[in-house]
Amino acid sequence: MSNKSILGLIVALVVIVVGWNSFFIVSETQRGLVLQFGKVVRDDVPSGLHFKLPFVQEAKLFDARLLTLDTATQRYLTLEKKALMVDSFAKWRIFNVQRYYTATSGMRSIAEERLSRQLESGLRNEVARRTLHEVVAGERDQLMADITADLNRVASREMGIEVLDVRVKAIDLPREVNRSVFERMSSEREREAREHRAKGRELAEGIRADADRQQRVILAEAFREAEEIRGQGDAEAASIYAAAYNKDPEFYSFYRSLQAYRESFSSKSDVLVLDPDSEFFRFFQGAQRP
Repeated sequence: MSNKSILGLIVALVVIVVGWNSFFIVSETQRGLVLQFGKVVRDDVPSGLHFKLPFVQEAKLFDARLLTLDTATQRYLTLEKKALMVDSFAKWRIFNVQRYYTATSGMRSIAEERLSRQLESGLRNEVARRTLHEVVAGERDQLMADITADLNRVASREMGIEVLDVRVKAIDLPREVNRSVFERMSSEREREAREHRAKGRELAEGIRADADRQQRVILAEAFREAEEIRGQGDAEAASIYAAAYNKDPEFYSFYRSLQAYRESFSSKSDVLVLDPDSEFFRFFQGAQRP
């Protein structure tokens, strides 16, 4: 190979390398800036093909999409000094490339670490100004709006980051508080159960007492009615006996004696000790009535 050919090949390689280092492409999902000896000379480079000075200038590209910062669960205290475990996340993106690069050297890990600290501080301040009920339900939306506005103001000023939204994924009580709350709820439920049982026993005693009273009243009325009926029956029987006796006293006396004999000698084991001349045996003796 001749010297001219070698020289031409070298020149071609130099041209290719220079050309390769003279252009850069910014995609639709990126934001870019150009550095010259470490100093920003062009920022917020739009998408497309762009020219830069080879070996003198350097292009930096950053993700311009909506990013998610997922923080670890942190412990916060409410206005009444009650501990809460809060799990949150933030949605953010780069809106000022130069400020972002100056503050973080273009490293996403540094940006998220600083943003995480600011989010934790903002949550701590907002939770400390509210009660447990307000944090959990009463003012939860307002809490998120306030944290988003404060975090966006600080992050945009210090790092060129726009915070679009901050959300709480979960709010829980600490483990030790969970146990005490569970025990308190259990004791309250047991107390309510005892109250309900006591009311039930009281109501049952009242029902039993009323039933016993009604039973006694019913039995007394039934006994009274039975005695009245029995008295009426005895009166009618006595009247019938009296009428029968008046019609034929001798036959009635004989009939009553037969009934007495039948009842007295109904059992073979019965023993009756009487005087043979007793009035009881007068119909056996055939004696006349004196």
